[in-house]
Amino acid sequence: MTKSIRSRALTGTALAVAVSTVLTACGGEDSSSDAKAEGTASATPAAAVKDPLVATFDGGLYILDGESLKLTRTIELSGFNRVNPAGDEDHVVVSTDTGFRVLDATGQTFTDIEYKGAKPGHVVRHAGKTVLFTDGTGEVNVFDPAGLSSGKKPEGRTYTSAEAHHGVAIELADGELLSTLGTEEKRTGALVLDGNNKEITRNEKCPGVHGEAAAQNEAVAVGCENGVLIYQDGKFTKVDAPDDYGRIGNQAGSDNSPVLLGDYKTDPEAELERPTRVSLIDTENKKLRLVDLGTSYSFRSLARGPEGEALVLGTDGAIHVVDQNSGEIEKKIPAVGKWQEPLDWQQARPTLFVRDDTAYVSDPGKKALHAIDLETGRKLTSVTLPESTNELSGVVAGH
Repeated sequence: MTKSIRSRALTGTALAVAVSTVLTACGGEDSSSDAKAEGTASATPAAAVKDPLVATFDGGLYILDGESLKLTRTIELSGFNRVNPAGDEDHVVVSTDTGFRVLDATGQTFTDIEYKGAKPGHVVRHAGKTVLFTDGTGEVNVFDPAGLSSGKKPEGRTYTSAEAHHGVAIELADGELLSTLGTEEKRTGALVLDGNNKEITRNEKCPGVHGEAAAQNEAVAVGCENGVLIYQDGKFTKVDAPDDYGRIGNQAGSDNSPVLLGDYKTDPEAELERPTRVSLIDTENKKLRLVDLGTSYSFRSLARGPEGEALVLGTDGAIHVVDQNSGEIEKKIPAVGKWQEPLDWQQARPTLFVRDDTAYVSDPGKKALHAIDLETGRKLTSVTLPESTNELSGVVAGH
């Protein structure tokens, strides 16, 4: 396995100066500060951070060094914010009150790049492209993340769904765009467009469509309330769940495996179902296998290892390493203490983020963050932060 604490040349972008930025419309203000001057605006130049991580907390963002976990910058930002890799070695996409904003995490400052729109949702990276889906407008924006280094919005493709909904989209290597179908009240499936946004095909046998993941050989799946819908080689294939209601709403894929990892819920009436089973979707054979972990987990618990292994952070506090082909639980890596998923999806809970062969796990109850070597199971380092964190992400180059 390759180590995630990797070295690379720092670009000019990495030496950007941190400055205060004002959000417009319904957003609040954000200000950058270093760890010693937390919560105050600062025009002090920020040193470049190596392989940065970004964690959200109630009121802002923490930027941390990916190797030492040292807190290097605090950015005040009101509202409920979400973070995702932008697809290059420097940037992270932050979903804010006003839309998607691009953070130069290496340079520790927001850029001027913003995709405005109500309810910014899923961020998807695949085949060298990054795709943003804005739930409040149904707008899809596609761009090459390499263009972010200019500090200006990259030229890219746009598409607007027939109706706004909580959706997701992904562009394939040949330029085809898969995007979900639905309304605010009901989501039904997905369609595929050619490079000119002309519809090629669609499938509306995926009730409650949610989430996506790509597997080896560019098989793309979206989750349904009764299984998954796979698009590959120009056609859709539905893989049914073994239960009448078998919801797979969150998935994690790997270029090293034809098998996707998904969650699995069977109670449509539950205020919050805490399942103990996960799904393994074989995109080659179009089959679905269920694996009982013996512990529950949350939607922030799923990830993939460097060899394609399925990783699930359980409420027992361990990372469960599952062989994606056999479904066997290979080992359990202690990470945090026991925890329970909160009822409100926006409330903090332990979160798993994996980069190469390092697992980063947050422990909001203790305001802690840990880096763990997946190969040895050894805790590499830990840090205690001023506030409990919620979402956790970082820079990830390549798709």
